[in-house]
Amino acid sequence: MEAVIHSKGLITLPSNPQIRVSYPLQPLRLRFPCKSSNLSGFPLLKARALSGKPQSLLLSGSNPCWESRSLLLSNVGKGLGHGLWRKEEKPPSCRAGAAIPADGAGFIEEKEKAKFFGVEVQTLKKIIPLGIMFFCILFNYTILRDTKDVLVVTAKGSSAEIIPFLKTWVNLPMAVGFMLLYTKLSNVLSKEALFYTVIFPFIAFFGAFAFVLYPLSNVIHPTALADKLLAALGPSFLGPVAILRIWSFCLFYVMAELWGSVVISVLFWGFANQITTIEEAKEFYPLFGLGANIALIFSGRTVKYFSNLRKNLGPGVDGWAISLKGMMSIVVLLGLVIAGIYWGVNKFVLNDPSLPRTERKKKEKPKLGMKESLKVLFSSRYVRDLATLVVAYGISINLVEVTWKSKLKAQFPSPNEYSSFMGDFSTATGIATFIMMLLGRLILRKFGWGVAAMITPTVLLLTGVGFFSLILFGEPLTPALASLGMTPLLAAVYVGALQNIFSKSAKYSLFDPCKEMAYIPLEEDMKVKGKAAIDVVCNPLGKSGGALIQQFMILTFGSLANSTPYLGGILLIIVLAWLGAARSLDSQFSPLVKEQLEKEKRMKKRSMRQIFEMSKEVNATENGSTVAPTASDVSANGSALKQETTIGSESSSGSSTSQIQ
Repeated sequence: MEAVIHSKGLITLPSNPQIRVSYPLQPLRLRFPCKSSNLSGFPLLKARALSGKPQSLLLSGSNPCWESRSLLLSNVGKGLGHGLWRKEEKPPSCRAGAAIPADGAGFIEEKEKAKFFGVEVQTLKKIIPLGIMFFCILFNYTILRDTKDVLVVTAKGSSAEIIPFLKTWVNLPMAVGFMLLYTKLSNVLSKEALFYTVIFPFIAFFGAFAFVLYPLSNVIHPTALADKLLAALGPSFLGPVAILRIWSFCLFYVMAELWGSVVISVLFWGFANQITTIEEAKEFYPLFGLGANIALIFSGRTVKYFSNLRKNLGPGVDGWAISLKGMMSIVVLLGLVIAGIYWGVNKFVLNDPSLPRTERKKKEKPKLGMKESLKVLFSSRYVRDLATLVVAYGISINLVEVTWKSKLKAQFPSPNEYSSFMGDFSTATGIATFIMMLLGRLILRKFGWGVAAMITPTVLLLTGVGFFSLILFGEPLTPALASLGMTPLLAAVYVGALQNIFSKSAKYSLFDPCKEMAYIPLEEDMKVKGKAAIDVVCNPLGKSGGALIQQFMILTFGSLANSTPYLGGILLIIVLAWLGAARSLDSQFSPLVKEQLEKEKRMKKRSMRQIFEMSKEVNATENGSTVAPTASDVSANGSALKQETTIGSESSSGSSTSQIQ
């Protein structure tokens, strides 16, 4: 006799179930220990717990009303401490290998996953290696960033004037070429092979530079040719000629910059986004940011240590060459550690089938051309103000940084002294950024978006005025500064360092969060198009605008020192425009946010009203038709199950065939 079993809900059936005599089920009310007295204040749950159709929790019938109520009940139950089952996220499942006995033994609960400090061990297998990788990458980047400035600024025949030309005419073309090559390689190589193909050339170059290129720099650098070109072109072209004069140092500068953009942004974050779920990213990605600042602190101490090795060396020894070999050895070693962790995660962690995985659909980002981007920027005052913030930040940081590094070389002409100061600078930046990231949330919550958005330009304005004032009008302050044990030049170096430290810490703690928050209240279409327009126009303009202004000033006035007064005036104008844009944006942002919050409150009240009306309906049904639970529920439950399952009486004496629908 064929048996037809309607299988829905949470029941799982084997391919060849055994047909046995079925005993009546106990009411599910008894299987899930939830007393109706505990549901006071939740009339909907109480009505369902005492309802005559408890089996609809597991065996969804064809009545859509019962299905919707079951769904609502399960969702509300998750908000309680116990609900209708003790494990909220994983309700018990019933397997149909045999008839379910009357004592409820057919219910099998999955074991809870092992946890360590509240985090699943399987998740830690991914997060801990990623954290170590990120620490090593940022540790290397800090060493490389400090070293690249020492090489190109303190080299003979060069100065800080080389930096704007280097960024525009060498760094930018090589970055574009590298990304084109990376795109082609990604089409022919696997993800693992692509990772190794990209990172190993970096490791090999930094090792070869310290042990081969730098010791041979006097041989491979065309010093005589550079001297002839500088004599023919004039001192205004000191920066462009220096790129040729110290080409191997410039190559190191570019590779160090690419380490930050390629290894951090492309390799690491691409790998992290590939293996983590969205829930894991929300929980652990902010911790990566704090870990990055810890890496900054330790790497700054490392740079300081190797830079001071010169003090213990005898005369005639190139102390900077020894320091460089020590630091690049650490970079190579940690690079191999990064590659080893990547191999281990792919070999032993990602092959584990029990790890949670996620499939993410890539969002299609609108590709706006230059003309369309400018049209979007000019059509909206809100987007224009936001674009002004982005451009002003990029230009002001570049204007101050290059001028400060020129004074830094004047104060610390030796590579070891320059590098030692940069080690202290990196450590101070890490500490300040760590503190600001903790305070940024408090500032936004207590004082609001407008105050948080204007803190960065205000402090940049104050420190900028102090920095350029010490450079331009330092002579009258010499006696007062001498009483403090400082010269106007040293005071300008310290003030410029404070400005750079705050600008870097404020970018991650205040500027970036405020910028991203400003997109939230926009309409969806303007939100997408405005962000795309700022990415296309404003980000490159902010980064290269400061370099272009400095190049124009250097070529016009002959040197960076001669153009310092004009750079100070340009900085003042840009920061004032930044403050005006922030104030204007706050006057538009706050009303939009207030309107959005009121809209959300109205929607919440409407949903609560609907739940209350549904609860009243269930109360009315309970008063009219609900019967107190008695032993007769057992037979009611058995009859309900018989409506879904029909088994012939002949099956006890012969074999039968089951048809699963």
